Amino acid sequence: MTTRPNPLFVGIERAPARASMRATGLSTEDLKKPMIGVAHSWIGTMPCNLNHRRLAQEVMAGVRAAGGTPIEINTIAISDVITMGTEGMRTSLVSREVIADSIELVCRGHGLDGLVTLAGCDKTIPGAALAHVRLDIPGAVIYSGTMMPGEHLGRDITLQDVFEAVGSATATGCTDELDKLERAACPGIGACAGHYTANTMAVVLEFLGLSPFGSMDPPAVDARKDTVCRQAGELVMRAVAEGLRPSRFLTPSSLRNAIAAGVATGGSTNMVLHLLAIAREAGIPLDIDEFDRISSVTPIIADLRPNGTYTAVDLDRAGGTRVIARHMVDAGLIAGDESTVTGRTVAHEAADAAETPGQRVVTTVEAPLSPSGALLILRGNLAPDGSVVKAPGAVTLRMTGTALVFNCEEEAMAAVQTGRVRPGHVVVIRYEGPRGGPGMREMLGVTSALIGRGLGTSVGLVTDGRFSGATRGLMVGHVAPEAAEGGPIAAVCDGDRITIDLQRRECSVDLDPGELAARMRDWSAPPPRYTIGVMAKYWSTVSSAAVGAVTTPHPTQGPAIASGKAEECQQASAVEGVMAVGGGDVGAAGGS
Repeated sequence: MTTRPNPLFVGIERAPARASMRATGLSTEDLKKPMIGVAHSWIGTMPCNLNHRRLAQEVMAGVRAAGGTPIEINTIAISDVITMGTEGMRTSLVSREVIADSIELVCRGHGLDGLVTLAGCDKTIPGAALAHVRLDIPGAVIYSGTMMPGEHLGRDITLQDVFEAVGSATATGCTDELDKLERAACPGIGACAGHYTANTMAVVLEFLGLSPFGSMDPPAVDARKDTVCRQAGELVMRAVAEGLRPSRFLTPSSLRNAIAAGVATGGSTNMVLHLLAIAREAGIPLDIDEFDRISSVTPIIADLRPNGTYTAVDLDRAGGTRVIARHMVDAGLIAGDESTVTGRTVAHEAADAAETPGQRVVTTVEAPLSPSGALLILRGNLAPDGSVVKAPGAVTLRMTGTALVFNCEEEAMAAVQTGRVRPGHVVVIRYEGPRGGPGMREMLGVTSALIGRGLGTSVGLVTDGRFSGATRGLMVGHVAPEAAEGGPIAAVCDGDRITIDLQRRECSVDLDPGELAARMRDWSAPPPRYTIGVMAKYWSTVSSAAVGAVTTPHPTQGPAIASGKAEECQQASAVEGVMAVGGGDVGAAGGS
């Protein structure tokens, strides 16, 4: 295997660095081998990532067996579920940037040759993807696995059932059923079992090419996940040898594949935010309206929760993501000739699908659950830059209702729980966008409370915040521009008439332009909620949800990656300094 030696450990002047690494247990021979980062988010604050330290050992064993030197890296994670509905939820989307930044910093700082990242929850998966795209070094993102569903009264349950039971318990005053669901919903480690944001993003990254096909399939507690991780360690070494970087397979077409897969599986609206961010970091043009265009021609072929019947564990039993890929490739819904991190094309991976006879989770394109996707992009005078809604067949196609306006999630939640929100209302929750939050909180508590109180079909919701993958109902999020940036949603008052029209892709308030302008003349931006620390930094740099709520001021390596000339960009970086990631040969590693 021919690779560049790590410049941190080459030459007489680097003796102190070599001495330090020997203290970690590495030998002179170890320092001569390709150095592979094995990043993960083990943390004791949630079940999603509790297997990371163990799985990291499997990845590291695979790296060693293939002739490399693994370097373990740890970063953070924030639980969306646990922080939902609280001030802590403001940190969730912020953590995506911190995760990406921290992995990027370690890999750049230590000149690593490759990277495998274990990710297990809503923000660690896109955060890992952003880091891999920025670094553009060989590697893969590996999903650490879904949780097994709980069981109650003979049926599978997930956290979605618990959230919705909160609304019911509040309405009736009876908490017995809620207590039983609470105790049964989460039987062990892993991410939420429904096709919520974590499982959506795990699927999306396989079709994007950043994760090996089938790597997401085994649940967190399945021994096959160990095998997936060991193979990932071997895979990264092959990728290093072949120079297989993300820029080799990240293209406009692979992004369209990822969007189509997310739509076909009824995935979370959060994929819009994350794929926009990934595209931005890769320098690939992607407009928010592309999601609507792809959704309109992509049937839903996976019967997965929250709007379907089955869990991610059932998808694994049905044959996994390759089954979905095979149906989509055969129907021409995705580009089968796109390459992936394995070096094989999507079509080659799909050809290996082993569909379980009689499975009911994945249907055919010819007999889909819905002829088109549920992911819609709405515009109108409330959302000139776009908004996002996931609208399965059961959702009301058009609603005009009376605005009930709240300036934060807590106010809205209190109104739902006290019965102030009634049929015919359109709840407006503002100042919860990327900057207004800051952090663009998810509103699963509010949306689930509406469902739990039986208001899912008679009440709409419009917000510049976002939703959990478990959200269902006529809920419009990601409204841009957000209220804190002077978007029209800041001008809405109680009693205004708001129309949500899915067929016309419209989210509007019944006000003429003159009235809207007059109201905004009296508007002033609220002061930031935080003036110090990471939240203040995020507030000062974050962009609109319409472009992914990124904090990067411009696309990294944009022209090079967008035009397929990433290797030229890497060579230029190498000339500028041997510390550049992916730099050129600098001679044999030395040691004393």
